[in-house]
Amino acid sequence: MSLVQPTQTPAVLVAIDIAKLRHDVLIEAPGWKNRKRLILPNTAAEFGLFADYLHGLKHPVRVVFEATGNYHRPLAHFLKSEGFHLELIASLAVARTREAMHNSWDKNDPKDAQVLLHLLKTGVTQHYHDPLTNQIHDFQELSLTYAQISLEKTRTQHRLLTHYLPLYFPKIERYYHASRSEWLLVFLQVFPTPALIARLSMEDFVQQAWTIVGRKVSKQRLLEDIYRTAQSSIGIPVEMDSEAVAMFRVVLGEMIRLCQLRDQLEQRAACHLKDNADFRRLQRMPGIGPILALTILAEAGDLRRFNHHRQFLKFCGLDLSTQQSGQFRGTTKLSKYGNARLRCAFWMAATVSVRLSENSFRDKFERYLRRDPLSADRKRMAYVAVAAKMARLAHGIIKTGTEDLVDNDPAFHLVEISF
Repeated sequence: MSLVQPTQTPAVLVAIDIAKLRHDVLIEAPGWKNRKRLILPNTAAEFGLFADYLHGLKHPVRVVFEATGNYHRPLAHFLKSEGFHLELIASLAVARTREAMHNSWDKNDPKDAQVLLHLLKTGVTQHYHDPLTNQIHDFQELSLTYAQISLEKTRTQHRLLTHYLPLYFPKIERYYHASRSEWLLVFLQVFPTPALIARLSMEDFVQQAWTIVGRKVSKQRLLEDIYRTAQSSIGIPVEMDSEAVAMFRVVLGEMIRLCQLRDQLEQRAACHLKDNADFRRLQRMPGIGPILALTILAEAGDLRRFNHHRQFLKFCGLDLSTQQSGQFRGTTKLSKYGNARLRCAFWMAATVSVRLSENSFRDKFERYLRRDPLSADRKRMAYVAVAAKMARLAHGIIKTGTEDLVDNDPAFHLVEISF
């Protein structure tokens, strides 16, 4: 992001240190001998009085704050709707400046407000991009909710694979090929232990399990293989009506619910953004499906606000940085001072795209590996290079508003892969 240059027009400078219940405000206005400090409670009535006070100063108002969780969002949106100019300061800049100004790591709200005001006067700020005003709040909520559901599903899956299956049905894990395979979860709810299968004949087991496993290729052979696996599998000899088996089934039911909820959110996201042109353009890139496209739009907003792709790469944390002093020059590596979810989205898209054939992303990946194909570090660098290229192209196709970049690259003529 480019820095906001300090304006020459006399303006009221307002620095706000955000907190949960109340905010520390420091105001400096033209003609004042001293700054004014206020305590702003986090209520609608106090917000209204504060806005009236700022309007009454009869000067343009520049408000600066440091993003603090989500506590800054209601106040920032209110001030934006009142017509005030909002600017944002990165937490790292505040921390470094506070240490430099006060020669101490000591931190308190009045001191932070002074640091914010100093950075506002020197122009070391960024534009505040309000999600609700810029119509990406719904995108963000869909994306974040999907991420939380996926995270909880992964945790539940790990509980199954590391606790319940080793205890009650060790060998059944060989059939757990994908996290989206719900048939095995439903099967385990009916047959949670190998002893329950072993007491049946193969014919009876196949008949009872036939409708449970759903539509499968070579279903007869699959069920017969599961039956033979149960004959040789060992597990804790628990009773079918025991609390242990009941808890196993509870976790299985929770896993099924999370998988279904994740599918519903994917359909909801695709339906909500089906008319969004940028959403469709992003999905034409190999490795980017509905969820990754949603994540990119939710975290970056309108990519057209970045004048150059280097600004977007810096926003993602995909820009390179080097520590250098005198004759010493350190290793050049990613800065990672950017949006971690955007970096993750492009990294995941890169890992998918390089597995496809005949595209420029795979070519770039293979060029990086030619020097040392067996080096894990070189492979990681190749993935980073591909992720950065995908970020550049994503910015390019949205910034131009055309699909020329897409049509001229053979990578985009492949079958779309959802992620």
